[in-house]
Amino acid sequence: MGLLDSVLGQVLNSGAAAPHASGSDPAAIFGSLLQESGGLGGLVQKLQQAGLGDAVGSWISTGQNQPVSPDQVQGALGQDVIGAVAQKLGLNVQTLLPLLATLLPVLIDRLTPHGRLPDQEPSLGGGAGTGGLGDLLGALGPLLGKR
Repeated sequence: MGLLDSVLGQVLNSGAAAPHASGSDPAAIFGSLLQESGGLGGLVQKLQQAGLGDAVGSWISTGQNQPVSPDQVQGALGQDVIGAVAQKLGLNVQTLLPLLATLLPVLIDRLTPHGRLPDQEPSLGGGAGTGGLGDLLGALGPLLGKR
């Protein structure tokens, strides 16, 4: 997953407000979050139920993505999920939350290119053409070229 780590690291450092902590692994962060939340559908549902429906809807739609704050992410996902992800990754919560606030809009947007959740959960493995995160790398190419 080194290439994914590199690409997502560039996304985090491409002018986004959230810091990129050394030693943090964006692919592992998103993968752990998906595992703790019941996949992409479960993650989206949690965020919507916590009052972030408008923001999440903007990420899934084809329009401009609305930002979320680290506090909103923590409130939506809960201390247990955030703590479990942070512990798995060896990060503290104060480092993880800004990373999630930056990653979630970009990754959910890229995993829903047709303005809706995919019929199948994206695979954390697989390469290009599999509908998984390998396809996400291709989708992130233009984003990375903007800076």
